[in-house]
Amino acid sequence: MGAFKPLLPFGNKTVIECCIDYLREGGVETIVVVLGHRAEELRRKITGVTFAVNPDPSSEMGASIAAGVEQLPATAEAALIALSDHPAVPATVVSDLINTWKEGARLIVPTWQNRGGHPVLVDLSFRRELLNLSSSGGLRALFEAHPAEVKRIAVDSPFIARDMDTWDDYRALHLEATGKPAPEPLNNQTNETPDAFI
Repeated sequence: MGAFKPLLPFGNKTVIECCIDYLREGGVETIVVVLGHRAEELRRKITGVTFAVNPDPSSEMGASIAAGVEQLPATAEAALIALSDHPAVPATVVSDLINTWKEGARLIVPTWQNRGGHPVLVDLSFRRELLNLSSSGGLRALFEAHPAEVKRIAVDSPFIARDMDTWDDYRALHLEATGKPAPEPLNNQTNETPDAFI
């Protein structure tokens, strides 16, 4: 995409702030933001969260998940793993995942029209496996290793499966979720030259 997605505008907030808001509103108690690239900018922008650091931002996502899990309180019983480029997920999705976990499910995936999305919920009886994801094939491998434990729940939002890998993705998601066109990128939001967006 050529831009730092967490700090892109989304409505009247940034992408990362929208993600934090839906997690809080959905009932998450402790939010851990895993930092890597441009960590200090995020530390200055975000308050009321715990930070973890992945020293190798180019590593697989499993390394970031492990870094985040290490910062969870010892009393935590489950973890929601959310992606920072899914800013339009409704808080009701989070509460649905938590309620399904309270009913006994241990690995939960939200679905929209049979397509899986994020965030996912992992019972922390799998804490050791989460801490070793970077060497075990990632989150998908954890779910595939325990098929009998996986619960897929249909939710009423396509945004669980909508990320932002390109400027077209960002513009479309922003318009659909907020009803307003996305602002055009500023020179400091991208590593590309400005004419890349004309």
